[in-house]
Amino acid sequence: MDAVTLGKAGLKGWRARVADAVAGPVAQRTPVTDDQVRAAIGALFLALSVMYVAKAAKDLATAR
Repeated sequence: MDAVTLGKAGLKGWRARVADAVAGPVAQRTPVTDDQVRAAIGALFLALSVMYVAKAAKDLATAR
């Protein structure tokens, strides 16, 4: 599985619509492809999700 496929795997629902809306204009103005932009957005959403879960787990651990 390559990075593009991995990054796009998490793009469902509204996140996919955001990626689709942004990918074209960004790809036209930069030397990257639509798929690479979608993969980067997917990776960003994945990182934000991991940070959210990590913070929630930390908060749960310190609350006890």
